[in-house]
Amino acid sequence: MGKSVTESRKVQPSEADVAQRAVTVQMPLPLLATLADVHEGFVALCVRAGREVLEQMMEQDRVALCGPKGVPNPQRRAGRAGSAASEVTFGGRRLAMRRLRMRSARQEVAVPSFRWAASHDPLNAHTLAAIAAGVSTRGYEGSLEALPATEQERAVSKSAVSRRFVALSAQVIDQWLRRSLQDLELRVIQIDAIHFAERCIVIALGISADGHKEVLGLREGSTENAAVAKGLIDDLEERGLSTAHAMVFGIDGSKALRSAIQKKFGVLGLVQRCQIHKIRNVLDHLPKSMHASVRRAMNEAYNTADAELAKRQLERLANALQSDHPGAAASIREGLEDTLTLQRLGVTGSLYRTLRTTNPIENLNGSVATYTRNVKRWRDGEMVVRWAGSALHEAQKHFRRVRGYKAMPLLVAALQKHQAIVEAGNTKRSKVDNRRKAA
Repeated sequence: MGKSVTESRKVQPSEADVAQRAVTVQMPLPLLATLADVHEGFVALCVRAGREVLEQMMEQDRVALCGPKGVPNPQRRAGRAGSAASEVTFGGRRLAMRRLRMRSARQEVAVPSFRWAASHDPLNAHTLAAIAAGVSTRGYEGSLEALPATEQERAVSKSAVSRRFVALSAQVIDQWLRRSLQDLELRVIQIDAIHFAERCIVIALGISADGHKEVLGLREGSTENAAVAKGLIDDLEERGLSTAHAMVFGIDGSKALRSAIQKKFGVLGLVQRCQIHKIRNVLDHLPKSMHASVRRAMNEAYNTADAELAKRQLERLANALQSDHPGAAASIREGLEDTLTLQRLGVTGSLYRTLRTTNPIENLNGSVATYTRNVKRWRDGEMVVRWAGSALHEAQKHFRRVRGYKAMPLLVAALQKHQAIVEAGNTKRSKVDNRRKAA
């Protein structure tokens, strides 16, 4: 008797080979009939056709590992084991489907095509994309295309979407916002806070030497106090942020933030107070009739490239206001030096206009507020952190380099010069102290 076809067949491919190869599926006649008779819309067509195609793909996987049905094959790697109820991911939901089974001598063998179709990754991605687009967890089901009445969908209810988002957002916090910062060549860090009901989230946004923006971390608290600010900076340091390099810190005037920066970075932490916030603070002490003239005078000073000239202009303005408006004069003098940091470093042009305010991080805060606009009740601090972290992760996908980034090498050179002066001064003081101890 001649050898059968299966006996002369080559060695069966491994499961890995099946998973990696392209699967060819022939369209069966029942599917053609389905296409001709569909009257329930395009989604119904996709569901029915998808089932047919996936069934053919699973059967082809079984043929590759088990051989053709009804044909003995002693070299087969697994045997057919019927089917079992299971689910696949389709259009942001889970749909019931029979899974074809295979078993080896010791365990069940996965069907590569079904494992791909049943993956939760597309469902997770669809959930995050929907929330980022402003779909609430309650409205998630209504945002999906309607299925035929005979189909039973799962994972679309408010509670299911909420549970899925909680798990995904927690993963963002655990991985993305706790990653190492050692490889980031940061030169500017802007820190600001955003408030959620009675909670406060302090956010740090870094700008690298080539002008790219990077969300560095966040810290939750009840207010923007020194403990929260210190906790945020300590966290950045633990994750690799160097405190031995000169850096510009952009803040809105918070004394707590400035104190935390000074304690951690000393004279290497150069604070740039937001000039827009400073102007607003001064105008709050003045009648509306004086707003235009005082704003113009302060902008003229801040638009001056010479830091010493700008300082004299602001001091003259403060002296002129001292008699009738001492509160405004005191506001100008308070933190005056910090509003001129970039001018002292010689930063000009577009980069100066970008970094002289906290607009980069204010815009980021606006993205967070938009992302969380559907949340009506903040239950606890953990919920706030999860939502804020997810919003920051989504916002970073759309980051572009800061305006004026081509001038970043000039800022880097100025910071290196400042650091060299500080280190030379420290060396000189160290030698003097050693001589005194020796004497």
